[in-house]
Amino acid sequence: MRSFETVLVAFLAGTANAVLKDWQQCGGTTYSGDTACANGSGCVVINEYYSQCQPGAAPAQPPAATTLKTSAAVLTGANPAATGTPAGSGPGTELQTGYYWIRAVASPNFHKYMQSKPLYATGPAVLGDYTTAGQFQVVDGQLVQLVSGPGEKPEKLLYGIVSQERYINNNSLSVTWSTEKNGYGKFAFNGDGLTWNVAGVTRPNAAAWYVCTGQLMYINLGNYLYQTPSGCADQTIHYYNDKKANN
Repeated sequence: MRSFETVLVAFLAGTANAVLKDWQQCGGTTYSGDTACANGSGCVVINEYYSQCQPGAAPAQPPAATTLKTSAAVLTGANPAATGTPAGSGPGTELQTGYYWIRAVASPNFHKYMQSKPLYATGPAVLGDYTTAGQFQVVDGQLVQLVSGPGEKPEKLLYGIVSQERYINNNSLSVTWSTEKNGYGKFAFNGDGLTWNVAGVTRPNAAAWYVCTGQLMYINLGNYLYQTPSGCADQTIHYYNDKKANN
């Protein structure tokens, strides 16, 4: 009888969920692993596809349609109803006058280019292939993406929107694209690097970015190359003005 009880206890122990360490993935629409975070940590939704155990966060809530809807609204900036709707046909693969390519120049995203996902539409800012690179400029502190066709007047633009809500390690702000202007902070080029600043927030490096799961782009408010969260890579991104984007 004792042998049977021992086997039963071992079986039940083997079916229990493992406790995840801080910064490990704990959820997402295609995720099938463990979901329990260590004591004092909670499972925080980063986006529809990725949730992460973060120290000091509230305990994870059961998945619900409202949770995904909230996540989608965050990822689509100021215009969530237009998610995936192209705002223009796009300027093509030849750089238009007055605009730049913006790309990373360090591993693991060497020569990955800034763009919107879906292409030329409202939604998250991502780093992607050079063949689908977006074209950008900074105007009066606004990061603008050209989405109209070559020579089309008036030009159609999308604006880079910075979230005021913090994500991941409580030091990351999501960047999305919208037909409405950004109201939080200002973008600028410092040399060829793209920076962002806002009154009341002191950044150790105004050019520091994170590129995380799904190639989603976040402004890193913390130190560059220090305590990088799992699933993310530190990046600085720079303008590039050759006529054609290249890899």
